Amino acid sequence: INTESSKNLRKPKPWKHTQPITPAQLKQMRDEFWDTAPHYGGQKEIWDALRAATDADLTLAQTIVDSAGIIVSNPDLTLCYDERGAKYELPNYVLSEPTNLIRDG
Repeated sequence: INTESSKNLRKPKPWKHTQPITPAQLKQMRDEFWDTAPHYGGQKEIWDALRAATDADLTLAQTIVDSAGIIVSNPDLTLCYDERGAKYELPNYVLSEPTNLIRDG
């Protein structure tokens, strides 16, 4: 693996959802994404690794993507490839919380 192709990961820039959403709604959006994403192509193991990476802190996430052989195109993980050249695109909402997240109470 060309180690120079894996950039150091960072969180996405702050982003705003089209309307304010609650943590429960955010979780539902994430679950739906991870349930459906593998059907659009790519390898299940890579999707699983990406999901684990999005749930981890950046240091652990880096280890996960490196060991899975994921080629990180955008350091915030919005665009990745596997060694076969399949493309994996991650939406902001699985990577970080929107600035207009509604905090309960």
